[in-house]
Amino acid sequence: MAANEAQPAFGPDEVLQAMLTMRGGATEKRKKEAHEYLELFQKSPAAWTTSIAILQSNAEADVKLFAATTLRGKITYDLSTQVPAAEVPAVRTQLLALLKRFAPGPKPIRVQLCVCLAILAIQMQEWKDVLPVVVSSLGHDAESHAVILDFLRVLPEEVTEGRKITLTDEELSQRTSELLDQNAPQVVQLLINYAHSSPAAATNPQLFDCITSWLREVPIIDIVKSPLLNIVFSALESDSSFQAAADCISTMVRETREIDDNVETIQILLPRIIALRPKIQKMVEEEDVESYKALTKLFGETGSAWVVAIAREPSHFRPLVDAILECAARDKDREVIEFTFDFWYDLKQYLVLEKYIQARMELLDVYAKLVDILLKHLEYPESEGGNEKDLFDGDREAEEKFREFRHLMGDTLKDCCEIMGVSECLAKVHSAIHVWMQKYASLVNGTSVPHWQQLEAPLFAMRAMGRMVTKDENTVLPQLMPLLVQMPAHEKLRFATIMVLGRYTEWTAAHPEFLSPQFKYIVQSFNTDSKEIVRAAAMAIRFFCTDCKHLLSEQVVQLQEFYNSILDKLPEVSQEEVTEGVTAVVSVQPKGEIYKLLKLFCDPLIQRLMTKANNATDNDGKLAVADHLQLITLFAQHVVILPPVERGEEDPAVKYWQEVFPILSKVLENFLDFPPICERVCRCWRFMVIAHRGAMAPVLPDMANQLASGFARSRQGCFLWVTGAILREFSDDREHVDPAMTEDIYVFFDAQATNVLRFITEVPSQDLPDVIEDFFRLAVDGLLYYPQKFIPSALFGPVFEAAYSVLTLQQCEPLSATLHYIRDVLGWATPYPPSSYEHLSASEAGLLRETVKQLILAHGETLVKRLLAGMMITFPKDCFADASGALLTLFEVLPNETATWVDQTLRLLPQGTVTATEVDRLMVKIKEKLGTNDTGDVRQIRSILQDFTNTYRRRYVAPRDGLGALEGSRFQYSGS
Repeated sequence: MAANEAQPAFGPDEVLQAMLTMRGGATEKRKKEAHEYLELFQKSPAAWTTSIAILQSNAEADVKLFAATTLRGKITYDLSTQVPAAEVPAVRTQLLALLKRFAPGPKPIRVQLCVCLAILAIQMQEWKDVLPVVVSSLGHDAESHAVILDFLRVLPEEVTEGRKITLTDEELSQRTSELLDQNAPQVVQLLINYAHSSPAAATNPQLFDCITSWLREVPIIDIVKSPLLNIVFSALESDSSFQAAADCISTMVRETREIDDNVETIQILLPRIIALRPKIQKMVEEEDVESYKALTKLFGETGSAWVVAIAREPSHFRPLVDAILECAARDKDREVIEFTFDFWYDLKQYLVLEKYIQARMELLDVYAKLVDILLKHLEYPESEGGNEKDLFDGDREAEEKFREFRHLMGDTLKDCCEIMGVSECLAKVHSAIHVWMQKYASLVNGTSVPHWQQLEAPLFAMRAMGRMVTKDENTVLPQLMPLLVQMPAHEKLRFATIMVLGRYTEWTAAHPEFLSPQFKYIVQSFNTDSKEIVRAAAMAIRFFCTDCKHLLSEQVVQLQEFYNSILDKLPEVSQEEVTEGVTAVVSVQPKGEIYKLLKLFCDPLIQRLMTKANNATDNDGKLAVADHLQLITLFAQHVVILPPVERGEEDPAVKYWQEVFPILSKVLENFLDFPPICERVCRCWRFMVIAHRGAMAPVLPDMANQLASGFARSRQGCFLWVTGAILREFSDDREHVDPAMTEDIYVFFDAQATNVLRFITEVPSQDLPDVIEDFFRLAVDGLLYYPQKFIPSALFGPVFEAAYSVLTLQQCEPLSATLHYIRDVLGWATPYPPSSYEHLSASEAGLLRETVKQLILAHGETLVKRLLAGMMITFPKDCFADASGALLTLFEVLPNETATWVDQTLRLLPQGTVTATEVDRLMVKIKEKLGTNDTGDVRQIRSILQDFTNTYRRRYVAPRDGLGALEGSRFQYSGS
């Protein structure tokens, strides 16, 4: 195994100095060095003695907490490799002594040490009397009780997380039984005894946290039939223990989700929980917000757990539903209502089923009351300072929270619609608007609108319900819609109205008599000074034009005049939204009008583009060009002739783009050194190809020349995006594509790929992550659409070598693209390749499969090295799944060879990071799975390797002089 370089000193003084550097006023460079030093320390063998020495010293609490955390990591990951088996009992003795020392606190350190002891107990398989030893060693005073309770609480949590510990599945299962199942009765009795020991013990939050932790290990019926149930409910009378006791009851309830298996438990718990309802009013009156939250959570989670029972027996469980509704109703400051939302959704999911129609009828009034409650909660607050522009008195966090909260309430309103019916919910909105108008409409004076909050809330509710409303709602909306365009000229009311109108455009399209006043209202809104209203109006225009495009067809010329007049006044996002809207109207015009309309709408855009390009002398000017190109792209993307023109017939949309193509090319050539413009031009061309497909054939030769020269001169990956789109749209399996054209396109792909390989040879891959990503996405397309040309080609091998050579990168996106390509290549060696082509004969497919197998045999060992080195050392987490997937395919295709390559790679790891015994144990597991000839067992190799590499990754310290035998080599391309 490779030797690691000498480690720095890791004594208590050095660690303390690094900690002081981290929290002091040192430079960022020194802090980074200190951070790296502490990471190295935590993985070093010296960390054992140094951490214990720090814990036994007079160091400050945060330093001791760091030492305790380090000790936890050492026991979790390094016990088997850095501590001889004969010395493990001494570690236990030291931990017990440290726990006695820290029994009085600080609690965070005590808890970390309890976790250390729990993890040690899991790994010390010969330690059979864990509970008696811990209890007897720690003593019987109050401080010792705190330690024992902490230990009992963390033990089940750590056992359940046991996969991170290096035990086999069988060993872990056995240890789980010994530590949890066999100890459960004694733990319950221990907790009962403790609770009865003193009044303080009976209300100690630690006791309830401990019960909560063991609820998964003890049958719930045993708990509710024990004295612990009374102890937990009694603790709700104490402020100090209310939160922990409420959480404990919530956990009990969650354990009864399987209703039919827990009937007796539910019968015991239901009356006890319903009896808590009077506390709601008491807590509200006393303004005890935290207890009110805990109680609402308890009621809400109970309702969600027993939702099936409620649907079956609504009368029996009605008091529980009413308690949840009361929690929502009394919540004047919107502190707790969110904890009821999940319940209303869960209950709705059952009540909409035909099977529970009777329960739905019985609970209809509950949802009707809920709508009234929500309408009140949706209201903006009254401004205390009288400043209508700042309703939250400068508290931006409160304002943002309120906005998010309204959308959550909107989701619950949708649930109410499903239970009550949309018309009934809309009727409540109509009623609220009508009530406001009767009270306050006569008092409106311009933008001064009394109690506008009471009018805006139902508008927001109407918007939230929009998704539930069908086109044939003819009861309430015909009464509501005329009211909307008469709303007072208050900024928030106008904004809310615009958002509602934009949400109901599908309904308006089915009721065209309402279109004109609504569209006029939106257009007039562009004349206001409010940026928020203008943005909302732009969004509404997009929806109106998209959903009412046929109705607006007659006004298409006037629409262009409006579009041209407002475009320059809008922010970028709004320009795009309005543009997307008008493209929808243009796209449904007769085919004979499309060319003329594209000239009408786009010629001014092209003129603006040329003006901006000529004036773009600084960065902002160039960005303005890039942004404007997006508007042109939207026309190219959305104005498409459907159905496509007949073969040989000219496509009017493509005719226009052919005319402006030289202008776009000129812009590109002038700004090849400015990536945003290159990317936007390429994006435009890419969408042209995707949207117009075969009709783009006349433009392809010029486009291919621009893409080839553009990449050769700028080396930007965006030119590869468009190449990929062309490959997809003009591949061999597309109908009506000339075979000569597909051949030309493949030659173009070959030339682009060759250019990239030369580029990768000249420049280190870490300097071109974007190009790597775009190239391997292109290679995926080449393999997918031209396998019969690409796989036998001279290019295929070098591209594969380039792929595994760039696996030394550490950025997620290029790695993901490369791993996807590698997985697709490996897939061609299986009986079921990633793409199957009807026009490929069995013999052709067989030849391709054999070619890929030979490639794997030639390069498999290096590929495995790169994949395992990445999973253990360099890859970001998001790449693990693809890397392990590639290894799994290798095991499926070449099981014996892959097992050998894995074995050889693991034995190259740096000395001291993994033992030969661990490698042997891993290989035995892998070979056992391979030996069964069962596909399911082979797939388990993937999780076995992931577990191993995850454990190794935590333990590994990367040497500063590289990865030794696992170091990747630079890619070299020697092709012509």
